[in-house]
Amino acid sequence: MSTSYQVADGIAVITLENPPVNGLGQSTRAGIVDGINQAQADASVLAVVITGSGKVFCGGADIREFGSPKASAAPDLHVTIATVENSAKPVVAAIHGVVMGGGLELALGCHYRVAAPGTQVALPEVNIGLVPGAGGTQRLPRVLGVETALEMITTGVSVPSEKLIVAPGQKLFSQLVDGDLLAGAKIFAKQVAAARPLPSVRDHKVAAPADPELFTKTRAALAKTRRNLEAPQRCVDCVEASVSLTDLDAGIKFERDVFERLLTSEQARALRHAFFGERAASKIPDVPADTPLRDIKQVAIIGAGTMGGGIAMCFLNAGVPVVMLEMKQEAIDRGLGIIRKNYEAQVSKGKLAQAKYEQRMSLLSTTLSYNDIAQADMVIEAVFEDLGVKSQVFAKLDEVMKPGAILASNTSTLDVDKIAEVTKRPSDVVGLHFFSPANVMRLLEVVRSKHTAKDVMATVMAVAKKIKKVAVVSGVCDGFIGNRMFEQYTRQAGFLIEEGATPEQVDKAAEKFGMAMGPFRVGDLAGNDIGWAIRKRRYLEKPNMRYSKVADLICEVGRFGQKAGKGWYDYEVGKREPVPSTEVLAILDKFRQDNHITPREISDEEIVSRLVLSLTNEGAKILEEGIANRASDLDMVYLTGYGFPIYRGGAMLYADMIGLPKVIEKMKEFQKNPHDDAAFWEPAPLLAKLAAEGKDFNGQA
Repeated sequence: MSTSYQVADGIAVITLENPPVNGLGQSTRAGIVDGINQAQADASVLAVVITGSGKVFCGGADIREFGSPKASAAPDLHVTIATVENSAKPVVAAIHGVVMGGGLELALGCHYRVAAPGTQVALPEVNIGLVPGAGGTQRLPRVLGVETALEMITTGVSVPSEKLIVAPGQKLFSQLVDGDLLAGAKIFAKQVAAARPLPSVRDHKVAAPADPELFTKTRAALAKTRRNLEAPQRCVDCVEASVSLTDLDAGIKFERDVFERLLTSEQARALRHAFFGERAASKIPDVPADTPLRDIKQVAIIGAGTMGGGIAMCFLNAGVPVVMLEMKQEAIDRGLGIIRKNYEAQVSKGKLAQAKYEQRMSLLSTTLSYNDIAQADMVIEAVFEDLGVKSQVFAKLDEVMKPGAILASNTSTLDVDKIAEVTKRPSDVVGLHFFSPANVMRLLEVVRSKHTAKDVMATVMAVAKKIKKVAVVSGVCDGFIGNRMFEQYTRQAGFLIEEGATPEQVDKAAEKFGMAMGPFRVGDLAGNDIGWAIRKRRYLEKPNMRYSKVADLICEVGRFGQKAGKGWYDYEVGKREPVPSTEVLAILDKFRQDNHITPREISDEEIVSRLVLSLTNEGAKILEEGIANRASDLDMVYLTGYGFPIYRGGAMLYADMIGLPKVIEKMKEFQKNPHDDAAFWEPAPLLAKLAAEGKDFNGQA
């Protein structure tokens, strides 16, 4: 069993021993029940303490058992909590580090709770598409009040124990224990050993909220902040039930029914996929977990533009000293000004303390000389996206950087193999593709060249975690994972407007599906001239690859997007709201007439299918080529960097949920469209193979 049981001086101690977070797996649950039963049968035991080994009390369910029979095997968590709650001898939860999810529900079943300062308390189930399933929505309002509990349960945020223990009327913690928590818990257990009747959370009533409109207002707010997500709304239902259903068992039954419905929902599957996918992305199959890391104490950034400044902020936020190199003082001054402006905006909004801002800026230095960055442990270039320019930078870095320094390129499309080969130390070179704004976007594509050393890969993955990025490994290809897939997405968007849709219809369909922005709004934001330059290169490199010419036509009349005040949409001065453009519609009409295309009605369903499955099919090619390690990596790129709705799970999981045979059937239908590109919709060999074998991208037969 993943627990231990010891008795000393009349106190039985049950210790959860299931690293890394003492998850409540079947063995752990059984150990708790056995320990309580042993204590009941032992006349020498006066009270019981439940605690956790290592750095945490309990992080909740054992995620390694998700989807397996063990997850619900006897004793389940309800039985475990009931055993604790019904103990004839007092049970004290000694909580430290983290108490989350099922761990908090277990603690709420104990008669008393003592905690170490700094303990993080949360019910985060909403983040994987669920409500707490073992009484959390019913018991937490009884000890913290409905307002605080509702906030915690609908957001999943963690709250420190110091904040909760001073909350008016709180009954969650009996005391905070400074120093040795277990020793303090034993002393407390002796003090309450003879107290009868034993207190129980179930005996507390939930007071109605002071604001009678609390639940209505919370639902409305969540509809905006957690758009299209079902679990937050159902959390409100459950907390509301804790008020309306005065009997705890009736409330728990209500909660359990909601939990069971959500458990099998597509949203819950998608959110669990994202949860596991983020953790899987950090693992590189051929790089052992114990690979020695290079020490990164100082980072140099080449380029003080928007991207360079954003990257610098990522490291400053993590407490890592940065030296920023530019060729001209004006460029440095401009870059520093942008960084200061970004931080000052956070200070003015109360999101950053003035002292913290000053501390971060103290870690930043600037220079005009390569010699001043020579001792940096890692250097990241963020210069113009041109192979010649980047090659010159890397040749210079090869000259000046100390041995063992990691040389990284923030390229978004270029060949990292070729960049590495400019140097005499190609094994030290890696691609680190940050997404703009770099200090905000979570995604970091780590581009592994054929030369990159394993310890370099292990080090940059650890660095990514330190600066709070979701790092996804990509091999070398044009556009890597994200932009390579996105190119097919935008190609399909172009074909859709040729055939009869408008940019506004395509964008609205994509956004209704859940995308943060539709493809044409993205183009206007990024700059349509960027895509135009790529297409010009494609026309020479891949003359047989077809693109919609409408995008070229709008660029030819200077409609480059928001920066020009006009793109696929018109923009009023100082505003970013898109206004449908009569000029674009006229360009579209003329193009159709010139190419003898009779526009047709296109449904939103067809728009979404063509956009999303274009990502799926290209993703299958990327997997087959070995550019990505796993299908979930592709989904993590899109969930964290491209605004794909998290509750859909990404294009690869979306295809899995449709069913791959159905996906191929849809693609075959699209091939019959004379105005689409038949070759575009030829199923990737891996997609066809998996469908034929009855499998999917994420390994389920």
